Amino acid sequence: MKLLVDFVPILVFFAAYKIKGIYVATGVAIAASTVLLGWSWLRRRRVETLHLATLGLLILFGGLTIGLRDPIFVMWKPTIVNWLFAAAFLASQTIGQRSLIERMMGGAIELPRAVWMRLNLMWVGFFLVTGLANLFVVYIGSGFFAAQQTLIQVSGLHDVDLATCVERFSGDLLALCTQAQASEEIWVNFKLFGMMGMTLVFVIAQAIYLSRHMRDQPPTLEAD
Repeated sequence: MKLLVDFVPILVFFAAYKIKGIYVATGVAIAASTVLLGWSWLRRRRVETLHLATLGLLILFGGLTIGLRDPIFVMWKPTIVNWLFAAAFLASQTIGQRSLIERMMGGAIELPRAVWMRLNLMWVGFFLVTGLANLFVVYIGSGFFAAQQTLIQVSGLHDVDLATCVERFSGDLLALCTQAQASEEIWVNFKLFGMMGMTLVFVIAQAIYLSRHMRDQPPTLEAD
């Protein structure tokens, strides 16, 4: 269920974007996240705090994107969410008896406390880097922000739906709109494939790290 709440809205957002653009995709992602969280509550009578916070941020930043017709707000949302996770994992180092990663995985494997702490800090670093990577793609890697601002300045329009470039513009304005749309699509692809790839690589690295420490533990002797 946790994987559904995490990845289904991203997949739905990606599919809706390819069909109707970022504004429709944002609304669909908000609806999908709300339905999944509601379903989780009906089945388990409880909702993960971080998932609830993620939905709140999606509604806030997604609502700003739809209301103000500006994709930059929903583009910032993954960074804010990742940094929120980083703060929560970091706070768990000193609050309570166990770190967040130990609470999530401690029932399956047994590790020394020092290893759990290092692993928890690795997750803090991962979330921080992922948040920074998202901003890099928005502002530098894709060039979206610069392309968007240039289009706004030249066209004089603040409400620009990049999915309707062909219908609204021609000539130089069409070229600028098409460039901004291509930059926006780079970010959308990164949101699905880039972040998923980063997560997969990190999880594999974590598994390798854990396997080293699990091998170091002496086997438990069974009584006859």
